[in-house]
Amino acid sequence: EVPPAVECAYYIKGAGSCQKKRLGNVQEISLFVHMKTQASTFTDDYDEPLITIQEDEEAHEDDLWFLRRLLEEEPDDLPPGPRAEPPDTAVIEDWAKAEGVHAARLAKVAGRLGALDDRLLRGPEGWQYRLALIEAADLSWFAGDRVSADRLALWVSMRLSGAQDDLNALARVAWAVRRLTGGPGPKADLAAFLDRRDPENTGDSAERFEDRAGGWLDLMAAAKGLHPITRACMGYNLWSLAGLGRHGDQIEATVTASRVATSDGSGAIFAPLAMAGAGGLRVSGLPPERLARWLDGMNSAILTAMRNLDDTQTWSARAEKVMSQLSGRTPAALRSALTEWPLVSAPMAEVLTGASRAAVQRNLAWMEERGLIREVTQQGRFRMWRIKD
Repeated sequence: EVPPAVECAYYIKGAGSCQKKRLGNVQEISLFVHMKTQASTFTDDYDEPLITIQEDEEAHEDDLWFLRRLLEEEPDDLPPGPRAEPPDTAVIEDWAKAEGVHAARLAKVAGRLGALDDRLLRGPEGWQYRLALIEAADLSWFAGDRVSADRLALWVSMRLSGAQDDLNALARVAWAVRRLTGGPGPKADLAAFLDRRDPENTGDSAERFEDRAGGWLDLMAAAKGLHPITRACMGYNLWSLAGLGRHGDQIEATVTASRVATSDGSGAIFAPLAMAGAGGLRVSGLPPERLARWLDGMNSAILTAMRNLDDTQTWSARAEKVMSQLSGRTPAALRSALTEWPLVSAPMAEVLTGASRAAVQRNLAWMEERGLIREVTQQGRFRMWRIKD
């Protein structure tokens, strides 16, 4: 029996208006009957399981057929949002694929670089310095500084410059000579390798150079599975994207990459890149294209360096034979200076050999008469000599 004063609402099948019914002793209540015919939710079959709340929600969601249709038919007129930057591993994978494409060419260049490394390891110490001066001078023309070999030799040896020389350009190229002839590589501390530090008044919002350099080093460490030559090419092409570029960054990026390429060597401190032109240093195209130009440029530069060493070795043997009749230590010291430096002046030879100006000029004149050296300036003052092939 239903207690009185209990309001009950139910659906009457087939009804279509507001009706009044009396349920035993229950008072009259208003019943709003839906227009849609529905089955009664009450059942007399107690063996049939009741409908749960979850099933009821699913049934209501199925009834929202018109919402799904609207969502499916609504056109997507919104502009595309910013794309997520590819992870570092994706960049490394691209260069790994490029390395696989040019595997044969890479093996050829690596073999020639190994031959240069072995030759410098067995040769005189001056050969490394000679190649570094030539590389730095050629690199300056690529960067736009245009420092000739004779100007660079005077600046590095005696800090002499002309009125028309750019001191900042000379300092940049001299830095390249120092880094190409020795010292710690860029792996340990890139900021120290580049001689660049953050100013003390750097704001909190500004990104510190050490953080950018650390990100570049982390990327290079993650690419340790690549060949050093490929890794150097990748680091060179990602230099500006890492936020390391500034005025003169082409010299810094090239010198750093040349040191990375020979990280496993013991004789060659750097890999030549600019001796035969700067075609391999052009930054454009996809990784396979960039690596192909890089390998071709390095191959040509290595061959140029090897030919230079061949000519120097041949001249040294011939000069030693011709100068065997001279006594004293000045002829041998002067011959060593001409082997080490591409161009030598009388003041430079005086400093390098420790001999007097008169002794140096006398020996230079004697060597020029014998056809061992030639004067390149064709002037009466500030003359420069080099070995004669």
